[in-house]
Amino acid sequence: MSRWLMLVGAIGAEVLGTMSLRAATDHAAWYALVAAGYVTAFALLSWLLRSGLPIGVVYGIWGASGVALTAMLATVIFGETLSAAAIAGIALIIIGVVLVETGSPGSDRDATELVP
Repeated sequence: MSRWLMLVGAIGAEVLGTMSLRAATDHAAWYALVAAGYVTAFALLSWLLRSGLPIGVVYGIWGASGVALTAMLATVIFGETLSAAAIAGIALIIIGVVLVETGSPGSDRDATELVP
């Protein structure tokens, strides 16, 4: 399986765990899915790091994507509001990750080096 698909899986598992954590505030049975989501996410992240992807790439994409997806899903599933400031904050997080990745040492290497 592609390392990028594993990263997508880690993001999905973390978002599932976080959304389940919110659901668990109403029904304790959701805590099982919280644990499974986080264990899966961290196992996949560990595998990605062992496979050679840089931690800045893995964590940056995972963290920014998780924040953005969780915020958007919370509005749909739980009816939470997403203000203009929150939307701007999410955009800044994503822009920040891009800036960190492109401005970090070694960013001048060919992007194909990161693709399996």
